[in-house]
Amino acid sequence: MLIKLYSENPNPKQIEAIVQVLQGGGVIVYPTDTVYGIGCDIHNHKAVERIARIKGIKPENADFSFICRDLSHLSEYARQVSNSVFKLMKRNLPGPFTFILNASNKVPKILETKKKTVGIRIPDNDIVSAIVEQLGNPLLTTSVHFDDEMIEYSTDPELIHEKYADLVDLVIDGGYGGIEFSTIINCLENEPVIVRQGLGILDGG
Repeated sequence: MLIKLYSENPNPKQIEAIVQVLQGGGVIVYPTDTVYGIGCDIHNHKAVERIARIKGIKPENADFSFICRDLSHLSEYARQVSNSVFKLMKRNLPGPFTFILNASNKVPKILETKKKTVGIRIPDNDIVSAIVEQLGNPLLTTSVHFDDEMIEYSTDPELIHEKYADLVDLVIDGGYGGIEFSTIINCLENEPVIVRQGLGILDGG
């Protein structure tokens, strides 16, 4: 199924229908402020396993991130977040960044892994923001598969739908996606370190 949404003013009824799919264990493809993502409700283990199969990896080895609505639930999924890191995140989010943090005890249970870190994303995109707000908890997220020779299959929603129609429950057409990934910042040590420079230019204050 392909659903067209406008990023400036996402239709609330369509958002509600998308959330119902997620709550029923569905997997969706949706726009972000970088590349299109594949996501599901973080609390649905079968959906998490489906995404791992789509990506061709074992769930316990996956580097999935969480898309949050804001920083209000940060303490639920991350621990030992210093004031300086919190301020750094507050300065740069929403935006095209993934912050790698020490995971709280909740995260391994959600992912059924021994994972001790979690990636946190708050994209600057009203569609995914509205979905997460209505859902009431974060989305598990990973990027759509990127093929350098067929880049339009990662940016054109109709072609993404063609590629993923049999793998996911719905694809959201929020316009053409980007080709640059988020900037990843490792915040596990005292000083945050950029481990992948992507679309975002970090404001260090």
